[in-house]
Formats: sequence, C-alpha cells, structure tokens
Amino acid sequence: MLSVEAHEAQPWPADQDWTALADEAVAVALGLTPYADLAHAAPLVEVSVRLSDDAEVQALNRNFRGKDKPTNVLSFPQVQDDLLESLSNSDDGEILLGDIVLARETCAREAEEKGISLVDHAVHLMVHGTLHLVGYDHQDEVSAAAMEALEVKALASLGIANPYERLD
Repeated sequence: MLSVEAHEAQPWPADQDWTALADEAVAVALGLTPYADLAHAAPLVEVSVRLSDDAEVQALNRNFRGKDKPTNVLSFPQVQDDLLESLSNSDDGEILLGDIVLARETCAREAEEKGISLVDHAVHLMVHGTLHLVGYDHQDEVSAAAMEALEVKALASLGIANPYERLD
C-alpha cells in the first residue's frame, strides 16, 4: 500500500490541496515504473513530500550534494536500487521509499519563466522526484530520455502539458 505524506515546511499557496496533488503525482509516476506493484504491496510504502523554501533546500543541497545553492527539487532515496524489486514481497510493516523536497521560490520563479502555473511545475517536480526514488536518473542522454518520457506520460495522464516541448 502506498502512502504519500506531504508536509508544508513553509507556506505554499493556500488555494491548492498540496497533499492531494502530491499523492496523485507520486502514485501516477510510480505506476509507470517496474515498481508499480509497490502501490498495492503488503507493507506500507511511504513517500514523504516536503514543500519547503530556498533556504532549506540550499542547506540540504550544500550538505548532501556539495552544491551551495538552492535547486527546484531534491530526492533522497531510502532504498538501494538493487533492493527495489524485492520490496513488494517484504513482510516489513512499513518501508520509507524516500523523501522529495521542493523549494517554493525556485519553483515559482521557474514556473513564471516557463509561463506555466506553479501547480503544474510542482507536480512535474514531484513526478521527477518520485522517479529518482526508484532509480531513474538523467546523467547521460539515454537515461535522461527514458526518464523524460516517463515524466511526459505521467503528466499527460494528469492533464499537464509536456514540459520538455520546445515552443519556438
């Protein structure tokens, strides 16, 4: 069973149900991966989505990645890639898949620059972060293309336009 816990460490726009958005984004992204069965597995599989700000994300980025600047999203997987397949057969009561942390100011600035809503951009980053939790990355062109294709498919199912489409 999948449980998504969203926490607002800093206030995000109050006109949205951020918990529901996080729940849907994580579930859709996970559902497109080879680990889709985790959503219905016997153990409780938890993903934490923290809605934060640039200051906290900058500190996390500095402490864990050696980059002293804010970024839009950070993912902290808690399960090694080679153990992901065995999770759905686990008899553990609860498994923390990982944490996703979004920076409000960076997300808002990027959304404005792209001419999209903060909600759509944040949902995209939640999908992106979820894929990182289950081993996807974008370190090379092949990996990036595979990850982007999953993101586009997940976002389309949520009614969100392709964020990688170039409008010239």
